[in-house]
Amino acid sequence: MAELENSKDLISVLWSGADILRSKMDANEYKDYLLGIVFYKYLSDSFLIKIYDLIYDEKPETLKIALNAYREALGEKSAEELKNEIRKTTHYVIEPDLTYTCFADAARNNSFHREHLQKAFNNIEQSDPLFADLFADIDLYSNRLGAGDQKQSDTISNLIKEIDKADLLNSDADVLGNAYEYLIGQFASETGKKAGEFYTPQAVSKILTKIAIAGQEDKKGLSVYDPCMGSGSLLLNAKKYSDDPRNIKYYGQELMTSTYNLARMNMFLHGIVPENQHLRNGDTLDADWPTGEETDFNMVLMNPPYSAKWSAAAGFLLDERFSDYGVLAPKSKADYAFLLHGLYHLKSNGTMAIVLPHGVLFRGAAEGKIREKLLRSGNIYAVIGLPANLFYNTSIPTCIVVLKKHRDGRDVLFIDASQKFNKGKKQNAMSDEHIDSVLELYTKRETVEKESYLASFEDIEKNNFNLNIPRYVDNFEQEEEIDLDELLVDMKSTDEELNKVQGEFVSLLKELRTSDNSLMASLNKYIGMIEGEQYE
Repeated sequence: MAELENSKDLISVLWSGADILRSKMDANEYKDYLLGIVFYKYLSDSFLIKIYDLIYDEKPETLKIALNAYREALGEKSAEELKNEIRKTTHYVIEPDLTYTCFADAARNNSFHREHLQKAFNNIEQSDPLFADLFADIDLYSNRLGAGDQKQSDTISNLIKEIDKADLLNSDADVLGNAYEYLIGQFASETGKKAGEFYTPQAVSKILTKIAIAGQEDKKGLSVYDPCMGSGSLLLNAKKYSDDPRNIKYYGQELMTSTYNLARMNMFLHGIVPENQHLRNGDTLDADWPTGEETDFNMVLMNPPYSAKWSAAAGFLLDERFSDYGVLAPKSKADYAFLLHGLYHLKSNGTMAIVLPHGVLFRGAAEGKIREKLLRSGNIYAVIGLPANLFYNTSIPTCIVVLKKHRDGRDVLFIDASQKFNKGKKQNAMSDEHIDSVLELYTKRETVEKESYLASFEDIEKNNFNLNIPRYVDNFEQEEEIDLDELLVDMKSTDEELNKVQGEFVSLLKELRTSDNSLMASLNKYIGMIEGEQYE
């Protein structure tokens, strides 16, 4: 409970930082400032805590005490040795005057200069390839921060003061990670359609991750791969369900540079050590990655852009990811290109879970040929239909396709979870009960009336390899039979009630009087019409 309370306190402080920027720019822009400056505070505070620990072998009572100890240590002969020692752990060194603690003091004394923060960003970026261009999306000189140098500087100064209220000294990685995740979710909600670039709703993430990790929870050195990683939230879900979260190796690729930077920050804020982070900024379909020593993974998780365009150039038919299928995903719909890329990078005993639009289940032509080959090879293990309007960037219903590389059977489990949701104002949401019921159906892997169906390969072949869920799971609810006699009695009772009300209404109208003969004539005519209808 204490962890939850700490998370809430941290969230409220960080979210109040967003209030400073909300009137100046939209959420898609101010998320970069807020999350970037929070991240710098995390780097600075972590650095001071580790420096103090190196000097005194204990945790400092306050960051100011740690900063003073650091200043003193730099005056001694062993200063360079101390810096080299800390660099091995953190991969960066922050000079005392460029610590967040110093910036916050300067902001409170009205002596903060954003040039110093820019210098601090530059130093971090140049300290190790891990941090290259990490703060590139934060323009400390943007007109959006205010009109003129003073107002722009004041905005950053106010933001630094507000975020300094966040106690990172006494917050562990889970608390900080949860707060950061919450912020990303809130930005997704405010951003709307653009959120699809960086956020998968937690309910969907949970289903994908629990399915992909099933049977691998106790694996040492588990590897997880997301070739469309967004903010990295889906990748990081693996640590929640692993028995050995410290040794998980994360591999992720992201096309959008700003989102890639967000994912890198997210990894550090969740306490992932640099050697377990393998992230890349690039186009997943354009050129295969990774191609080094580690190329296949225990878990593959994906929420790619739906029906995106891609080149589908003929040369891809020679690409090992696609060459076995004889055809390519169409130019206008890259869904199967993403799926095949993920499957190619799956270990022979691993599990892949991908979110896609329902069209992949039944569209013909090249997609139909790829689907048939996957089914004949036994690669498609389960299909789960999700509720509509779960995502911020689309209202269409989606499905999860679960894939295995090599297995004995060719049967497919179909689950219809389209009605498992709570309706919301903007988005629908799946509760823990909904999620658990889907996972229970998945684990049981049997036919349950109106909910799931375990289809044999022969069933699927008879349906011409069409995987549209209603072909297999019949969730039609029979309407109750109508009792005609009872209906007639109700209708008669309703008519009598109407006549009674109309009679009372006519009596009231007849009591009305006016000296205007024309108006009186119209009123009498209206009364006559009502009485005529009553006695027809």
